[in-house]
Amino acid sequence: MLKIGLLGYGKAGSAVASILAADPRYALAWVARRHADAAGETVTVNGIDVPVLGMADGGLDQWLERHPVDAVVDFSNADAVSVYGNAICQRGIALVSAISAYSTEQLAYVRSLGQHIRVMASPNITLGINFLMLAARLLRGIAPFADVEILEQHFREKPEVSGTARKLAETLELNESNITSLRLGGIVGHHEVIFGFPHQTVRLIHNAIRREAFGTGAAFALEELLRHPPGFYSFDDLLLARVRQNLLAA
Repeated sequence: MLKIGLLGYGKAGSAVASILAADPRYALAWVARRHADAAGETVTVNGIDVPVLGMADGGLDQWLERHPVDAVVDFSNADAVSVYGNAICQRGIALVSAISAYSTEQLAYVRSLGQHIRVMASPNITLGINFLMLAARLLRGIAPFADVEILEQHFREKPEVSGTARKLAETLELNESNITSLRLGGIVGHHEVIFGFPHQTVRLIHNAIRREAFGTGAAFALEELLRHPPGFYSFDDLLLARVRQNLLAA
């Protein structure tokens, strides 16, 4: 059983924690929160009391000595990697990052960690959206003449264009002007890629119904990442490796 540390315990992080704690492949060893006064607390996940680290208290090195883990799952914020990156690198701890708002410099740093440890970073860690991305890229290659637009919908408080929609646009060689964003009620996440052909329309749709979908994706990413040698991987890389494996076995 692999020991996992979780960074971030907001709405998404708590949903991820519940999935990882229930998965027999993993033991959720601890949760890290942003504020120093979180140190010494515990959170109850699926009936299990999990210790909490305050990320701002500067005691990460000592914490990792007392609470070693095989991998860290990051659902916190873009700045956190500068706090923990060196510590996990020194200890050979794998990283699964679901941060969608890395700057160019931050993403370059995350990539550099892959020179020493296993790293997977994706702006959206749900299995479904990454399969959609793979299917959209395949169709785009088959029919480059088709019109393509991206529609994304999220809860009304989300201010920015989703990182997943931007990643879809980048993958399909589209401009951000090809993305339409809607903010409505409490929608967790809706992404749609629309292909307009002369005589037909193809819509590829993914809906995140509950935030636990992020936990299912994190569990998949952890298992697949730890099959690979040290390096930097996208979720797409891990998914493609599994698809190839299944096709060869068919």
